[in-house]
Amino acid sequence: MKKSELFFSFLLVPVDFAMILAAILFAYYLRFSESVTEIKPVIYNFSLRQYLVWGGIVTLACLGIFSLTGLYNLKTTRGGLREAYRVFISISTAMMALIVLLFFQREFFSSRFIFLAVWLLAITFVILGRAAIRSLQRAFLKYGYGVHRVALIGNGNAGKILENRYKKEPRLGYKIMARILPDDDILKKLDLARLRRGVDEVIQCSLELAQKEVLKIVDYCDTHHLIYKFVPDMLGAQVINLDIETISGIPLIELKDTPLDGWGRIFKRIADIAFSFLFLIIFSPIMIATAIAIKLDSRGPVFFSRLDDGKPVRRVGQHGNLFRYFKFRSMKPKCDRLRYTVLAKQNIRKGTPMVKIKNDPRVTAVGRFIRRFSIDELAEFFLVFIGKMSLVGPRPHLPEEVAKYKKHHKRVLKIKPGITGLAQISGRSDLDFEEEVRLDTYYIENWSPRLDLWILLKTPMAVLKKRKAE
Repeated sequence: MKKSELFFSFLLVPVDFAMILAAILFAYYLRFSESVTEIKPVIYNFSLRQYLVWGGIVTLACLGIFSLTGLYNLKTTRGGLREAYRVFISISTAMMALIVLLFFQREFFSSRFIFLAVWLLAITFVILGRAAIRSLQRAFLKYGYGVHRVALIGNGNAGKILENRYKKEPRLGYKIMARILPDDDILKKLDLARLRRGVDEVIQCSLELAQKEVLKIVDYCDTHHLIYKFVPDMLGAQVINLDIETISGIPLIELKDTPLDGWGRIFKRIADIAFSFLFLIIFSPIMIATAIAIKLDSRGPVFFSRLDDGKPVRRVGQHGNLFRYFKFRSMKPKCDRLRYTVLAKQNIRKGTPMVKIKNDPRVTAVGRFIRRFSIDELAEFFLVFIGKMSLVGPRPHLPEEVAKYKKHHKRVLKIKPGITGLAQISGRSDLDFEEEVRLDTYYIENWSPRLDLWILLKTPMAVLKKRKAE
């Protein structure tokens, strides 16, 4: 899911809220304007405060009904009459519900002008607000922002129909960057299309490919974090319960390997911002005390943010992207690379991409304490707040470790790394690497807000248990 699609989908919520509230206020001032009161005098008067209370209820009810009727579907480039019809039905339903609720409060219900004005104005304002967002998004698409860069595999009729539709309707947000024939070296062509043309989505239109070849394509897309869609046969389209969309009568099925997409991704990001800010406030006294203790215990910076050669510390984040990383310093200065030289023989994770030194002599006295209780990682809340990490997810990956990962290990790069995670609460640093990958993969495939909450609640107990500190 493109970030721009998430942004515009999220933007619909406050815009809808503002449009409905604007319609409610406009209807109120219209009812009490001189031009209207001269024609229809006010008989039942009510305060603006009382009016806004009910207006707020109507607004929230409308947003809830919008969600149920699919008006917050993440395919935000869609719109038109279907969307206008859903807006009409949703607002009409909310207004009817309010009429039933206020049936016995005759003094408020008697203002039929208000109800009629709010109903018509809300429908009009919401449609106009959504049209403005669609126009803005399509303007972005014209300049290449949020466009899905597609590689089409196949030379059949379905591929030609899709290509023609995408060319004629750029508002759909798709651009064909490469056409790959079944007889080509598909993986090689995909690699060139990804590296040279920025392809981020693959659509397989050919039904002639052998299952083994299809599995290779799916595995390639999984490894390089490309969206994979395919045109199924009609039987497959009827029996497979996946994310399906139709373009010019051609069914496209998208393989989704994690629920952490769309509104799930938006929800997780909002939760990360809110809770990381809260935790920064709560743990600020501990972080200040930690900074003072580190300075008194040994010479060097408070944070571990630079390598021995002075280069900034980096970790591998979502989709393999590098980001600047820091945490409270727990080791003596300029001794990080010793793990690969002098201390290499003491590595207890030999045979895996990871390096862990038992009884590490580089760790300071304060460092040993803050590692034991994961206090050194409290600084990561800053990284969560700015969006480089998440509260819950796989651990941050070192570039030199990722370089040694096998294909199935790289699945953990599909989402942002986290301060805590399913693997962290299941064994911390004494967990086998393959088991860690298995747990992180399970988390990615089965994410839910409830699972995140459960992991966060289990984290303090996992920290307090006497396990080997990282």
